[in-house]
Amino acid sequence: MKIHIDYIDQTESTNSYLAKQSAPPSSLMKVIVARSQSAGRGQGTNSWESEDGKNLTFSLDITRPQVPLHLNFYLSMISALAIHDALSRYSKDLTLKWPNDVYYKDKKISGTLIETSVNSQIITRCIFGIGINVNQKEFVSDAPNPISLINIINCETKVSEILSKTLKAFQKYYDQLRLGYYKSVKLQYMNVLYRSKGVFPYRDKDGLFEAEIVEIKDNGHLCLKDTEGRIREYEQKEVQFVLLQ
Repeated sequence: MKIHIDYIDQTESTNSYLAKQSAPPSSLMKVIVARSQSAGRGQGTNSWESEDGKNLTFSLDITRPQVPLHLNFYLSMISALAIHDALSRYSKDLTLKWPNDVYYKDKKISGTLIETSVNSQIITRCIFGIGINVNQKEFVSDAPNPISLINIINCETKVSEILSKTLKAFQKYYDQLRLGYYKSVKLQYMNVLYRSKGVFPYRDKDGLFEAEIVEIKDNGHLCLKDTEGRIREYEQKEVQFVLLQ
């Protein structure tokens, strides 16, 4: 798949910017990179803080990904794996926090917002909005646990370098999906999953509890086994990871 990259100084959101444009042909992955976003978006109503020119904020747009609608969570998996691959060139202790955040120990270095268009049970378009904290040293928003690559390795990194590594890795994992290697993708995702082993605190609508991760289903649901042996299944935003301080 060919890649076309456009660079802009500022936009409200790279996802919104792409969504206003026509979808690319299926043979092309379109990428828009912004130096800054005035209204960068995260999951739900969350915003994404990014100091001007310090971080990597971009979106990539693909048409008719060859993934069945009921397996659309695999698109989330491959975007997270691609970022993990790119950042692992610089540091260890990186994991993927369900559904698609990238963590360094207990701190968040990257997040992805995925927006899909569907027609007759077919995914017709998928836009991945990706933010990677690269050279921003301090964060002033109320985000609970941000961290940048510079905080980890104590030196600046070229944003263009991380973009290139991420896109190359994304192509690799996307090719695996197109070839039907779903089990391989899921195994790779589970192998680097945050809190993949052990009992940790979580919170849902009923309150605080402790549990271990037992499965992530193909539809993206997280299955936890609590200390009473009960299996709890959650969609995104239905459960909160309680971070250890």
